[in-house]
Amino acid sequence: MSSKALRMSTMFLRTLREDPADADVDSAKLLLRAGYIRKAAPGIWTWLPLGLRVLNKIEEIIREEMAGIGAQEVHFPALLPREPYEATHRWEEYGDNIFRLKDRHEADYLLAPTHEEMFTLLVKDMYSSYKDLPVTLYQIQTKYRDEFRPRAGLIRGREFIMKDAYSFSVDEEGLKKAYYDERGAYERVFQRLDLKYVPVFAMSGPMGGSASEEFLAPMPIGEDTFALAPSGKAWNVEALHTPPVADVDYSATPAAEKRPTPDAKTIAKMIERADAMYPRTDGRGWAASDTLKNVVVAVLHPEDEEHDEPWRELIAIGLPGDRQVDMKRLEAQFAPCELEEATDEDLKKHPELVPGYIGPMVLGPQREKAGLKEPLRYFIDAHVARGSAWYTGADENEVDYYDLVYGRDFEADGTVEAVEVRHGDMSPDGSGPLSFERGVEIGQVFQLGLKYSKALDLKVLDQNGKTVPVWMGSYGIGVSRVLACIAETHHDEKGLAWPAVIAPAQVHVVATGKDEAAFEAAEKLVAELEARGIEVIYDDRKKVSPGVKFKDAELIGVPLIAVAGRDTVNNGTIEVRDRNGENSVAVPVAEAADTIEARLA
Repeated sequence: MSSKALRMSTMFLRTLREDPADADVDSAKLLLRAGYIRKAAPGIWTWLPLGLRVLNKIEEIIREEMAGIGAQEVHFPALLPREPYEATHRWEEYGDNIFRLKDRHEADYLLAPTHEEMFTLLVKDMYSSYKDLPVTLYQIQTKYRDEFRPRAGLIRGREFIMKDAYSFSVDEEGLKKAYYDERGAYERVFQRLDLKYVPVFAMSGPMGGSASEEFLAPMPIGEDTFALAPSGKAWNVEALHTPPVADVDYSATPAAEKRPTPDAKTIAKMIERADAMYPRTDGRGWAASDTLKNVVVAVLHPEDEEHDEPWRELIAIGLPGDRQVDMKRLEAQFAPCELEEATDEDLKKHPELVPGYIGPMVLGPQREKAGLKEPLRYFIDAHVARGSAWYTGADENEVDYYDLVYGRDFEADGTVEAVEVRHGDMSPDGSGPLSFERGVEIGQVFQLGLKYSKALDLKVLDQNGKTVPVWMGSYGIGVSRVLACIAETHHDEKGLAWPAVIAPAQVHVVATGKDEAAFEAAEKLVAELEARGIEVIYDDRKKVSPGVKFKDAELIGVPLIAVAGRDTVNNGTIEVRDRNGENSVAVPVAEAADTIEARLA
């Protein structure tokens, strides 16, 4: 028999009947129980023979699609020097998310979370003319991120396998072509893997650049929430933008007025006091949506050309009182800075900010009028319409403004997407109200533009002999995460159920009983399948009950199961059935290989 067959009697494998106590999602439970991976440390996994077979098949599909768009494979080290990442400011921007270390000479290194800098420097080292471009390079390699709380098995790990590609073009038109070539290749990869995906408009974040899309695999355990429009378009919540709101005619709005509003430091108290003391003239009660709350936030800037070290800036955000600040959405608009709520110490430095009664009249453009020279930028949420009138703080203890109009009485330094998005909010494309789903990010494509080529001085001579920076794109697929997502979506109560293209084998042959005739028939079938190039797992274990063998076969998840047992001995037949137990047929031993080959085709 061919040595290629995986024999259960000698395979490095130990299946488990119970779920491991620390596995928190189905994919982790099943990959551990079926003997595909083992845990080495939190967020760090050992790949066993079955797991490597599946992983290698996923990688081969990716390589085929990359070759189809002309991308060429390279391989970088994972251990990299500090200097290139310092040139792009990412040594600081990544914060605690990267592993930093020193060699014996006290030189700084990191374990690479991603390789933009190295790809850029490689092309800079080798290419200098527009005649060399375009070129797309990629690698499939282990990456490292110091996750604060690794979870979900392979989905959120500290060491993971990623395919990253980078395109280099002489102009923006070339970048866009490369971007859509890569995007199409990603779609074909996920389709071949039978993995459902949704392309989602995204923020570029620390990667920089302009256009960006994520590919999310919809599933309840996903950490990413995406918004879905009736049109079918989808957005990462951080990238969602509010459709422009129409200006409000404020010609009939009375002049803004300060009124005492005692003990009203919360929105609920503001409404209670206003209803009791200043009933509305239109007959309805006051609502949280009538109030404008002003939230002070600290922006943590990395060091830059004007600052030798990271620095802290306070800003204020105005938003409707019935909404909550979404710090993740807000932070995405200030990347690469980090944001956090202002502390009591921050507020003590600004005595003009009266807790519970902060209003816009001492913020942003209004500060100079108020006699305050120190800058304190003020941003307004995109839901606030110009001309709208608000009930808000008057910057005096127990005093609020009524009928304070945005655009008449106060201005902002800019508009931001600051609030949590709600069900029923209008979609950016105007096709109707948004709905929300959860998903796991399995890939992302970026139009990086000129960020890295300028930072690392990657230039070429163009057709006119002029030196120009190179346009770059960046494209990633989380290979090990993709495997976990397939396991998460392709299983039942009995175990894994791999798509045929990546299963560790195409058929699982099981020999049962004590009669040697069944084992001889199974051996013959395995040899014939191997001769036809069909991958086989063969359960040749003696003195193991049929029940245990069937449970293992269903747990491992190969698409077809062929059983040689009592019926083989008595009737000369082999049972061929799908992994889920359906489409079971009993065929003569001599026809079993033909039946399996036809079923696989």
